[in-house]
Amino acid sequence: MDPMKNTLKKALEGDINAFQGLFAEFQPQLKSYLYRLLTDRNDTDDLTHDTFVKAFDKISTFKGNSAFKTWVFQIATNLAYDFLKKKKRWLPNAQDQAKSLAMSTEYIQQLFVMTHQTANRGRYEIKEHIDFCFTCISKTLTLEEQIALILKDIYGFSRNEIADILGKTEGVVKHLLFNGRKTMIEIFDHRCALINKNGACHQCTELAGIYNPKQTRQEELMKVKMIKSSKTASKENLYRLRADLVAAIDPLNSEGADMQDIIMQCTRLAINEVETIQT
Repeated sequence: MDPMKNTLKKALEGDINAFQGLFAEFQPQLKSYLYRLLTDRNDTDDLTHDTFVKAFDKISTFKGNSAFKTWVFQIATNLAYDFLKKKKRWLPNAQDQAKSLAMSTEYIQQLFVMTHQTANRGRYEIKEHIDFCFTCISKTLTLEEQIALILKDIYGFSRNEIADILGKTEGVVKHLLFNGRKTMIEIFDHRCALINKNGACHQCTELAGIYNPKQTRQEELMKVKMIKSSKTASKENLYRLRADLVAAIDPLNSEGADMQDIIMQCTRLAINEVETIQT
């Protein structure tokens, strides 16, 4: 018997070690997916744990109609949906509010500097801030649009798999993806100074100037394929290049993960989603 099938057979029989082995295969991806939805490390840890417990508890209901990974992502998505459904959608200017808060609050500025200087993953990278920005803008979508878009464009799930995860038809998923991408493209085209010289947001390069003063910002920018193509590529292709960049980054384990998490917490504080920054 194929080793993977044998492990799945044992898991279905209630062998928790076999189940753990299967779960571990995609746990890092599952956690990063939940973080992109929740934007909070503690909530991500809690829901990852809850997903593990609920999936193992319901393992007897897995009939193999989808991949085991898809089935587990469905459970995680349902938990995240219940957690997030009462929260407000973000506005496109959430990062502007965070910038204003940081500039007017010495304590937050000190947190940024301390994180950059002492945290294990405290580097500042332009490409990672582009990833951070993608997460922020995706939270302006409806929750179902956000889930469908992240599953498809960042984690490579098929429309059929997303339909299983969301409990929708493929036609509905196609509609969610079209609307989600359209909104994201419009916001990026209006806001992002990396692809539009009149864009409102320069946060990537502004922070690069603060935390990497010895780097030539133009040289760093030209390392990003999306930016090199910004003068010739269509808006749709620029979105695809952005999504490809985001898909290559683990927001929980990149070299700048701690730095970007502090910036994320500042953003959530600025929009009144949390009351304090956790350190």
